This record gives sequence, structure tokens and C-alpha cells, in this order.
Amino acid sequence: MTANQPTEPLPPGLPAQQQQPPGLTEPMRPQPDHGESSYRGTDRLLGKKAFITGGDSGIGRAVAIAFAREGADVAISYLPEEQEDAEVTRQLIEDAGRHAVLVPGDLTQESESRAAVATAVLELGGLDVLVNNAGYQMARRESIADITTEELDRTFKTNLYALFWVTQTALEHLPSGGSIINNASIQAYQPSTSLLDYAATKAAITNFTVNLASEVGPRGIRVNAVAPGPIWTPLQPATQFNEKIEAFGTDTPLGRPGQPGEVAPAFVFLADDATASYVSGTVLGVTGGKPVF
Repeated sequence: MTANQPTEPLPPGLPAQQQQPPGLTEPMRPQPDHGESSYRGTDRLLGKKAFITGGDSGIGRAVAIAFAREGADVAISYLPEEQEDAEVTRQLIEDAGRHAVLVPGDLTQESESRAAVATAVLELGGLDVLVNNAGYQMARRESIADITTEELDRTFKTNLYALFWVTQTALEHLPSGGSIINNASIQAYQPSTSLLDYAATKAAITNFTVNLASEVGPRGIRVNAVAPGPIWTPLQPATQFNEKIEAFGTDTPLGRPGQPGEVAPAFVFLADDATASYVSGTVLGVTGGKPVF
């Protein structure tokens, strides 16, 4: 296949827009670029079986496209209300000639988290790569006083509890040579006050990544994380104020938000035995120039 082409960059200054959580792709303006037209695979993940949580849209969809075009069969989990986006992602995986598995469910429930992994393993016939990508934030608030217990539970259960439950269950199936890739965030390093709870979970994920890498390294399993900066996904219009959307990503050194398709190659790199066989316990920043240290 031919080499990858550059993902279409977003201009600074997005139009004001809002949705209700969890958000969908179709109403977004401009439409995110997940690599649909630009990503070209070279069989780097040929024969692998991958499970991506939150794989219906945003970064998860971009990773699903890239993995499939690199030769992997892909299962994705998502909330039932995101079925519309999940069906699009399924078609993109199948268009790449790979097997797609859809696993709807609410990962904030322990039973559904564990069942999602079991379904993915059964339908894929095994598991080689786990991508803990599902996440939730709510930035439409002014101070810590505005964070309700219900919102705190949703953020921590989506971003941390589900990650623990999914990973625990996946480790029952991952072989030597397996890979776990967690989605962290620039918020772990440069937290926004409006994302106090979300940023705390992302800092915890970076610690979890390094700690688990030490535990499972003797089993031949690698654990890494990607820390994206401001990326244009449905989560943004679904959780940000209009004025924040208009300025979204303009504070990066590159002066613009990133596309989901600009993040996916980092996940491919970490999943690829040929390029990352000695990479574990690291956090790879894809942040538009913001430092992750």
C-alpha cells in the first residue's frame, strides 16, 4: 500500500456548537478527520485481535480504522445511545477487510465491563491488544462546588473503574507479546480548573500505566499510554461551553486543535511488535507541542 497522507488539519477557531453527552459525530462542524481517506496500512498488526473501549467515535474510531488497515480484527465497546456512530466504525473496519465486533454496554457497571471483554475475546477468537480509550468529562462548570457526586461518579467510573475492570479481565486472556495502551491526557500534566475531576483521573491513568507495566512485564506484556492534547471529538461539543469551543486548541504551540487521525498512529506504534517491542511503562504525548513531563 502507499504511504500515509497527512490528516487534514483543523483551522484555529471552531464554530460555536453544543450537544448533549455523550455526543455524536454527524452533527459536528467541521467533521472530524479519523483518517478515513488518509491512513494507509502496511500490515504492521497483521493477524492481531484488538479490543478498543469507546471505539465508536473520536480517537477510538481513528484507532479502529488504523488497526484494521494494519491487518487487525477489531472489537469496539460503546454506549447503546452511540449505536449510530458504532455502525459507521463497523463499516470502516469491514471495508478494510477485517472482522468487526460491536459490544454495546455501560462500562461504569462492573458486570458490563467484564462481559464486554468476554464478548470481544469470544467473537475475535482471542485478544492481543487492549486499548482503554473510553472516557468522560464535563467542563460546563465554574468551580469545584459545581461538581456533583453523580458527575464525580460518572467521571471516575468511566475513566478509572472501568479501566481497572476491563484490564483485570483482559489480563486473563492476553498472551506474552500482548499490549495494553491507555488513553491518558495532557490534563494529567497541565490540568484545567474546569476539568478538576477529569484531570485527576488522567493523572491516575499515567500512574496506573507505569505501575502495571512493572507488574506484567515478566509475563511479556507491555503497558503504555498515549496522552493527547485538545482533539476534536464529540466529547468536546457535548461537554464544553460555546465560547470554549471557539477557542479550543488555540493555546497549543501549533495554534490549533488536533484531529483524531493525528493521534491514531501513536497507538499503532505502541501496538506494533516491530517498533515498540522494548517500549513499556511510557507515556507518548500527542499534544500539539505541550510537554508531557
